[in-house]
Amino acid sequence: MKFSKTKLRGVYLIKPYIFRDFRGSYTEIYNKVIFKANKKNIPFIQDDISISKKNVLRGIHGDGKTWKLVSCLYGKFYLIVVNNDKKSKQYKKWVSFTLDDKNKNMVLIPPKFGNGHVVLSTQAIFHYKQNTTYDRKSQFTLKWNDKDFEFKWPIAKPILSKRDK
Repeated sequence: MKFSKTKLRGVYLIKPYIFRDFRGSYTEIYNKVIFKANKKNIPFIQDDISISKKNVLRGIHGDGKTWKLVSCLYGKFYLIVVNNDKKSKQYKKWVSFTLDDKNKNMVLIPPKFGNGHVVLSTQAIFHYKQNTTYDRKSQFTLKWNDKDFEFKWPIAKPILSKRDK
């Protein structure tokens, strides 16, 4: 695995090694030893999966205590990660990534950052590891089209839940 810094301090793009042969491919998406060697000793305790159809936009959600390791198991989605730490010099700054089942890239997201994604393929499976258990009450939600952030989404009319409208 190769850890690369992004323009947001604390957010990393992780490129796993993909072994391919005539049978298919093999990819390791988490290894505690490799993470620790990259100074990311995060005690992940929960894995979650969401399956969405094309043009579904989920969240921009986060909280003050949770690390997330995000990947795409199937399909393709556009991911936005935004700094929501009011004490940070990078407050309201954001970065985007396109993750899919071909590149198998992952994004490590620290606490106080929000993330949201929109599905670009017919269907996508979004996977993330967390170092805390899910607690909706402690989460913040940012509007996907909040003018203060000037997010640039690849679609104009996403499918949204009530929470995300």
